[in-house]
Amino acid sequence: MDKVSPDCPYPGCFFCVMKEGNPSKRRASILKFFRELPSQDDDGQVLPISGLWNTAMAHPNDPEFIELGIFECMAALTWKGLKNRRWLSHDQNIYIPYYAAHIIGSYTMNMEEFAESAVHAGVIPPLVELLRGRLTWVEQRVAVRALGHLATYASTFPSVSSHGEILELSIQLAMSSLEIVYSHFYQYVDRRLSYHCDLLTRGMGGVEMESRKAEEWASQLQCWSLQLINCFAFKPEFLPTICKPEFLVKLPGMWGGLVNENSPAGIGLLRTICHHKLGRGPVASCPGIIEALCNIARSSDDWQYMAIDCLLWLLQDPNTCHKVIDKAVPVLVDLAEITTLGDQKKLGDSIVNVLQDCIQSQGTGRTSVSSRTKEPIEELLNSKQRMKWEKNMPKEDLHIKQAAALVVKLEGNSLFSSGNISGAASKYSEALSLCPMRSKKERVVLYSNRAQCHLLLQQPLAAISDATRALCLHNPLNRHAKSLWRRAQAYDMLGLAKESLLDAILFINECSQSNDPDLCSRQNKVPDYAERLVKKQMRAAWLFREAAIKHGGVHCEGDARDVYGQDSDGSEWETASESDIGNDGRDEMGDDDDDIEWKNEDERKDKYDKATLKDIKQGYSVQIPEMNRNLEGTT
Repeated sequence: MDKVSPDCPYPGCFFCVMKEGNPSKRRASILKFFRELPSQDDDGQVLPISGLWNTAMAHPNDPEFIELGIFECMAALTWKGLKNRRWLSHDQNIYIPYYAAHIIGSYTMNMEEFAESAVHAGVIPPLVELLRGRLTWVEQRVAVRALGHLATYASTFPSVSSHGEILELSIQLAMSSLEIVYSHFYQYVDRRLSYHCDLLTRGMGGVEMESRKAEEWASQLQCWSLQLINCFAFKPEFLPTICKPEFLVKLPGMWGGLVNENSPAGIGLLRTICHHKLGRGPVASCPGIIEALCNIARSSDDWQYMAIDCLLWLLQDPNTCHKVIDKAVPVLVDLAEITTLGDQKKLGDSIVNVLQDCIQSQGTGRTSVSSRTKEPIEELLNSKQRMKWEKNMPKEDLHIKQAAALVVKLEGNSLFSSGNISGAASKYSEALSLCPMRSKKERVVLYSNRAQCHLLLQQPLAAISDATRALCLHNPLNRHAKSLWRRAQAYDMLGLAKESLLDAILFINECSQSNDPDLCSRQNKVPDYAERLVKKQMRAAWLFREAAIKHGGVHCEGDARDVYGQDSDGSEWETASESDIGNDGRDEMGDDDDDIEWKNEDERKDKYDKATLKDIKQGYSVQIPEMNRNLEGTT
């Protein structure tokens, strides 16, 4: 450790020794550095620690520093920061516990043998102290991340679980993390700790950037807490601690926001809980959770399959089936024509089999199915039987059925155009009964058109049902733009901001990728009605909304006008809600684009605002592909 660059003022500089050309001397010097660093009080200690942090982030699977004692060094530095406040406040040492815990988490996230070395080095006790909040929420964030990685492995989980308070602390942190960050950082700009601002922005400061980053870190704090709890939830002995009503009812709302779209969030933990018999009972006893699972099961995000799994497991359990069947069946019937969802093949068949078992078990003491619940299941089973019959039908007969369905659909379009919305809905239903089951494209259009009718008739639940069926039939799954938009409107009618927001964003994404020439006339523009809905739902689904209300913040306020008319002065939005209002019959049977045309198209073109998708993204942490084409002729 004696080799020093002629220009370096620090004896035994870590960066200088890293340049040592002799591998054995280099390793010996690094080993000495890790052993001596915790006992030193020199200035500039944060510099090598930040360098180690960068190395750990870039090369988390490199074993060299693990073999030389980096975990022992980081544990000792964390203890020093916890016990010696004088040292912690000196120079820039305030950063060191954060970097130390982050380094531990980075080196343990992929390699089980590294995690075992970390446990043997004694990293868990100081991490637990950080988890308790002995310093600040910033250190809690990296501590729960590191503990979550250690709890992932079978060999190191017992060492984590032996600290009984970790689970309780994680549960409390998951429930309170957003309020903690809001009240300790977001709410009062002038009270923000300077080193927090530096960590969040990495030198690229500014109040707006700090606020955005705080939302991202707060959601990570919550999601990483849930990940740690999830490791405990795989063990039945911990379920009584986890499955307390005050925690379970909050889980569906712990979604991590748009910045954590890849996190399983609260629904991932619910799925783990429902996998166990001990967990299904408490979940089924909370009606709010079942309603939330139904909404997520219908959604188009990456968590959809998790909610479907939960509902299926609850229905298959004789002790919980009767508690959830009335709410779960309508949702699962809408989803029964899904083929592949993620890694799950023939998911629709699994749904049908479970629903069929519910019918067959009626009267056996397992469950009692009401007539209102039994009817859609029987209709579903009849449609499956109808599909089998159609396989044996002559092609000529199928063509006749297709032609008849087309005629009835055109009658429905005509009624819609004349303002007879309920009559149009009836015609679309008649066309669906005629249309061959294998004509999926045409059925997508019929369900989507009927969803539009339900919207105008102020029947949001029926609109959601039909839009969901259209999205399940569409190829690719959940990517039919018009159905996404109609369901976004229906969710908005019910006050389901998050669900409406996700569908509205997917709707914009689909428009940006469309090859429809009608969408190409105004590049990089967002329809005014779509922009307004996204902005409205972002306000309503804001991560800190509940905390802001509790602490008297004003950020959750703002223009909350109803986008269904008060904001549109009778122009764009009402026109957007009245698409599907005419068809000249040019499209072939089964084509997707004979959804009804816009009225007064030239007049509507002049009423677009200049807003672009970039305007939506400013002020909100959301990733949306830039829109390449404008939206025309789609609702």
